[in-house]
Amino acid sequence: MGSDSPPGAGGTHDPDAALIAGDDLPSARVPLDKDRIVAAAVTFIEENGLPGLSMRRLGRELGVEAMSLYRYVPGKEEVLDSVVERIMGTMADDPEVRFGPEDGWQDFLQRLAHGVRRVALQHPKCFPLVASRPPEAPWLRPPLRDLRWVEIFLASLIAEGFTRSAAVQAYRAFTGFLLGTLLLEVAGRGADLGPIDTIDDGSVIPGDLGDFPTVAALAEPLSEDHMATEFEETLETLIDRLALVRAEG
Repeated sequence: MGSDSPPGAGGTHDPDAALIAGDDLPSARVPLDKDRIVAAAVTFIEENGLPGLSMRRLGRELGVEAMSLYRYVPGKEEVLDSVVERIMGTMADDPEVRFGPEDGWQDFLQRLAHGVRRVALQHPKCFPLVASRPPEAPWLRPPLRDLRWVEIFLASLIAEGFTRSAAVQAYRAFTGFLLGTLLLEVAGRGADLGPIDTIDDGSVIPGDLGDFPTVAALAEPLSEDHMATEFEETLETLIDRLALVRAEG
């Protein structure tokens, strides 16, 4: 697919990042409602990080007392669930994502994967919530945790010749690939992943690697950002694997 082709050497072009456009917060003159509260929460998290979000601070951002927010949302947990729903809901308006295998299942999965990645790149500090918030059912796996998208995914693959068992296996493999790869990428963009968060700016302090000469010699290439290329190559490998699953099924 043209716009999702792998970037060139050096990672200077990322087609997913090029499609991203920021959300504008509603004017302060717009009456308070749940949609405005959730939009403000998304903006606050992206600007200040998830740990700093509280109902009091959210109210301050909206120019109201925290108690005013409770007329529209029961509490912070509802806000966080709604943030996930809001950012993942943007995939429905992504012109590159398809709601079925119009040009084959490989193209369908390619477009869907890049659609999820665009969500992660547009909302890197919100994206970890996609993994941590409870899904609609315990057997749903992030980031494809919405029943509508899971239905589209499974029905599309079955329509393309996957057995029911192979479609489920593909769902598990596909979601595992996306979640692991994208959490790693957003961590490098400042996302808070909790106690496992080990964000590094890529710099190497002289003397730190004295006992590791090979690592020291390769420190510069190791710190280069090739996430877009790695995402594309790993996705292609996964799709090749799913082709075997489909054939065996």
